[in-house]
Amino acid sequence: MRISTKGRYGLTIMIALGKNYGEGPMPLRKIAADYDLSEAYLEQLVGPLRNSGLVKSVRGAYGGYMLTRSPKDISAGDVIRVLEGPIQPVEGIEDEDQPQRELWVRIRDAVKNVLDTTSIDDLANQQETDNDNYMFYI
Repeated sequence: MRISTKGRYGLTIMIALGKNYGEGPMPLRKIAADYDLSEAYLEQLVGPLRNSGLVKSVRGAYGGYMLTRSPKDISAGDVIRVLEGPIQPVEGIEDEDQPQRELWVRIRDAVKNVLDTTSIDDLANQQETDNDNYMFYI
């Protein structure tokens, strides 16, 4: 499975809102500026996050977006499922022979476990590192 920019930038939105939790709404233009991302693209991503009940919008001069619940109660898996769909390393697992199917199921379960046990609060409070130029491919 490969997480696209939808999932990555969606997590970025949620982490920024998690860092700002309890301080009122945060405009997407601030998130876009802080992370050097396209505000228009973030607008596309925040819709599904709002529709799923993970964030809410506040209108007005001091409006923006806020998490609907504590960042401790929202997992990375919640966000990825909304933006990327079900977590599957490969399609058609049921068509594989038993040893391969077992491998893919174990990989899927391991990825689900990491995503479901990592909260937005965990990510928001993680120390920034100088070496963030790594990629994971599954």
